[in-house]
Amino acid sequence: MAVYDNRRRTDPAPKRATESSAEFFNRIAGPFWDQIREVVNEWWSHFPDHVRPGLLGRLVDRNSDSNVHSALWELYLHEMLIGSGCTVQIEQQVGARGKYPDFLVTHGGVQFVLEAIWTAQRVGGGEPGRTPPQLVEAIDRVPSPNFFVAYQLDVAGPTTPPQRRLKAELAKWLYGLDPDRVVAAQGQGVPLPRHVWQEAGWRITFDAIPRSPDRRGDPTARTIGVHTSVWLDEDLNPVLGAVRRKGGKYGEMNLPFIVAVGNEAVFPEDSTTGAALYGTLGGRDPGRASEGYWDISEGHPHSRVSGVLVVDNPGPWNWARRTPVLWRSPYPESMPAPVLPIWEAASLVGAEVVRVPAERPVNSALGLPDHWPVGAPFPRS
Repeated sequence: MAVYDNRRRTDPAPKRATESSAEFFNRIAGPFWDQIREVVNEWWSHFPDHVRPGLLGRLVDRNSDSNVHSALWELYLHEMLIGSGCTVQIEQQVGARGKYPDFLVTHGGVQFVLEAIWTAQRVGGGEPGRTPPQLVEAIDRVPSPNFFVAYQLDVAGPTTPPQRRLKAELAKWLYGLDPDRVVAAQGQGVPLPRHVWQEAGWRITFDAIPRSPDRRGDPTARTIGVHTSVWLDEDLNPVLGAVRRKGGKYGEMNLPFIVAVGNEAVFPEDSTTGAALYGTLGGRDPGRASEGYWDISEGHPHSRVSGVLVVDNPGPWNWARRTPVLWRSPYPESMPAPVLPIWEAASLVGAEVVRVPAERPVNSALGLPDHWPVGAPFPRS
């Protein structure tokens, strides 16, 4: 039994707007994706027998992309731990509340608890009038060998718009544009060509972006270059929200406790994570402001969390290249978080964040080449 069967796959198209992550990973053809499926199968087999069925159910869940990505995150963490020489026990009861965290880890005679959480910055989902996935997919399938398009949803109609007429009108407009003339006009300050489509109560504005000369001529290439209609939920930093949800879950454990955050973000920045955990610079005296998770201004309510391990946008395509960063608690009463050789460590010294680089690359623990997966995910036709 495996997560993915070893059948012949023939569809190399990128992920469709109407397609779940589970469907995409099982459908996409090509050597690049075969490598990913092979590694996922292998890493899944390294879990204990009693854990595999539940993990499998999440990896193939067509109704929840969050389940798929959180399960992949746990696969990655487990392999990273055992590849670093750790002994890992899964769902062992610890803490005063009798909970079962993801991983009880022993490394070099030291035990610690690592709890995994996947969090995603909400993008383009749930707002009134958002572009329906069927419409996004229709736009992306318009043949456009010489241009990308950026689209902006101005007004959403009451029902799904007539996609065939939209595609025909958009294709005709793009076909009538000369990419070299557009590039020359841009050099003189002329805006990009713009087209406004209106029908059935809908209004969508399109901008044509010339492809670079070496990327032209492929009618099967994706058409959408920029989703300008997306929005970002900025009410709460996703790392801060994730740590708050997990930090107080287990009560006192008498073990170092690390929250491991897979941080899916549109524009991830270390400074943003640092501000979420330690507070922003420019606060009082003139140190850090007190809105960080480890509030340094008064009291130490979150001292049970020893560290927060963060990887920005981890996915199978970059598992071998993204260095995990362990942000360590500044509280003296926190149990010290051990630092594996493949982790970068960040600590607060005064008001400044001091970084210590990893001793060796993460791929050395994962058993993967540094440029894995080999090849291109979407080779040109």
